[in-house]
Amino acid sequence: MKNRNKFFIASIAILIIGLIVLVAMNLNYGVDFKAGTSLDINVGQAVTKEKVDQTFEGAGVKPAITTISGNNDHISARFDTILSEDELKKVSTAMTTAFGDKVSQEVNTVSPDIAKELGYKAMLAVAIASVAICIYVSIRFEWRFAVAAIIAILHDAFIVIAVFAIFRLEVNLPFLAAVLTTIGYSINDKIVIFDRVRENLRFSRIKSSEDLSNMLNASIWQTMARNINTVITVLIAAVCLFIFGSESIKLFALAKIVGLTSGAYSSVCIATPLWYLLKNKSLGSKTRAAAVKE
Repeated sequence: MKNRNKFFIASIAILIIGLIVLVAMNLNYGVDFKAGTSLDINVGQAVTKEKVDQTFEGAGVKPAITTISGNNDHISARFDTILSEDELKKVSTAMTTAFGDKVSQEVNTVSPDIAKELGYKAMLAVAIASVAICIYVSIRFEWRFAVAAIIAILHDAFIVIAVFAIFRLEVNLPFLAAVLTTIGYSINDKIVIFDRVRENLRFSRIKSSEDLSNMLNASIWQTMARNINTVITVLIAAVCLFIFGSESIKLFALAKIVGLTSGAYSSVCIATPLWYLLKNKSLGSKTRAAAVKE
């Protein structure tokens, strides 16, 4: 508790940097959240990225992002514009000419209206999840726990967004799934600590800020092993996905890694100190009222 201001300053600094980048450059939206065309092409043989890039140039179109996955026989191409039927035919013809008759092509197009709708629904999903968690924590605990928890999980969600904004990583639907699951895992860690705080609060005689601080530190250390074991277990899975997964899932795994790390940090260093500030203010009010009564 005595180091809470250092934790607050560190988090605020990261969030401010992320906010500045967001305002100045916005997120690097993938095709899911902006108009464009996505091509998934199976060529039936191992290919190189250089050969694929040459084939696209020969067709007269240039993807914003090209990735090779599978056994180097699957091409994923993302275009920032909506390709016309003529351009799609040119790509299909060029791929067939370069790699043979086994080429199959799947086209996914996102219109501007759909892109806006997906963006709106993404923000709505995060808002609904946050409000539902706040209501649940308020019912199970008290409003101070709910306020501290909701600020902390929004902190975790924005840390993930800030990292992707700062390093210009692509934001797509799997990223949204990672943010939502980050919120879920994050509140789990906080509930574990808050449950122990509530239990210790029943048997502790809290008369001063120091008593409250000592009780919170004890509660954190009593739940530390459980929280670390839980986070490490999920982190191992996320790291394996990032290392061994395909290109399409790497950014999801990276967002999970950042979110899980932030969630573990905020449970100890943000949520609990925030509750301390709210509870300590209430404790001070009761102390002054008792002094006046005497």
